[in-house]
Amino acid sequence: MTIAPEANINARTAPFHPLLVLDIEQLTEDAVAVTFDVPDELKDEFAFAPGQALTLRRVVDGVEHRRTYSISSPAGSLPRIGVREIPDGLFSRWLVRDIRPGDTVEVQRPSGSFRADPDQPARHLCIAAGSGITPMLSIAASVVGHPDSTVTVLYGNRTTNTVMFAEELADLKNAHHQRFDLIHVLSREPRDVELFSGRLEGERLRTILRELVPLPSIDHVWLCGPMEMLQETRAALAELGVPQDRIHYELFYVDAPPPQLRHADAVVEGETASLTVVLDGRSTTAAVPRTSTVLDSAQQKRPDMPFACKGGVCGTCRAKVTSGEVEMARNYALEDAEVEQGFVLTCQSFPISDDVTVDFDA
Repeated sequence: MTIAPEANINARTAPFHPLLVLDIEQLTEDAVAVTFDVPDELKDEFAFAPGQALTLRRVVDGVEHRRTYSISSPAGSLPRIGVREIPDGLFSRWLVRDIRPGDTVEVQRPSGSFRADPDQPARHLCIAAGSGITPMLSIAASVVGHPDSTVTVLYGNRTTNTVMFAEELADLKNAHHQRFDLIHVLSREPRDVELFSGRLEGERLRTILRELVPLPSIDHVWLCGPMEMLQETRAALAELGVPQDRIHYELFYVDAPPPQLRHADAVVEGETASLTVVLDGRSTTAAVPRTSTVLDSAQQKRPDMPFACKGGVCGTCRAKVTSGEVEMARNYALEDAEVEQGFVLTCQSFPISDDVTVDFDA
């Protein structure tokens, strides 16, 4: 199941804690699993639901940077994240190449509404590509613990050498072989079964779903991967009759600024707007440029603003517009009902009225 983002509001503005790196496991040539030790006094704060994520903080040359990584370990265990190195990645290269056991990393408590309930019996389908397996592993390993739950995992990669958590997935299949199905699809390495050779998309994806997955009985579908994969998979599932309310998805980080809006007729005349931000019970008002996002502008006055990806994906910067108007350039995190209620992603929202108030406490 998923939960309303309101349950994560406190987590967004929670403090960062220096956690000890307990273990680093080399998963592939360019990917690692980082396990954090949690002191007894923080055990409750760092308890997580399968599918949730950790936000990490790092200061480089006086500039604060944050990244959010999904937790890969099952509920009830120490938090562990899976990280694949991105070329020139400020965070990912540091975590994959430089961090060692015994180092400390600033970590915020778990958050995120992409989460499963392992206590409820259900039939789960997990579809992932590349490092999208990270939250899927946490979900699969947690929910399969219920004796009346089943899990099917479809996992797309380039080659066997790029498969993250390969041994752990195999162990889950061996331990729960009657209730756990695992299908690897490789795009650049031939497999014995032609259906599993190629990209996990198009007619291959539809055939696998039709022939190998009991879709009518699936209670929850979990998706994690790049935008193109998510869009195509959701479309395929809809064509095959899976209700949208059973499909839960998490998008990879979008490493791009929000597209600049081009709505000249809708923009109120003037180069600035008066922006009021309500956060932790305190209001701050300032004149801000309309060409900057609400989050970027607010950070100039309030360095405690909650954020992580700045790509419209994680939902950490979610706030409610209580007066005035903004236009949101991109949204991969909010549901339609939230948008109708006035919630926006401030990292993607530009002021288009003279006065705007956004409430992070709403």
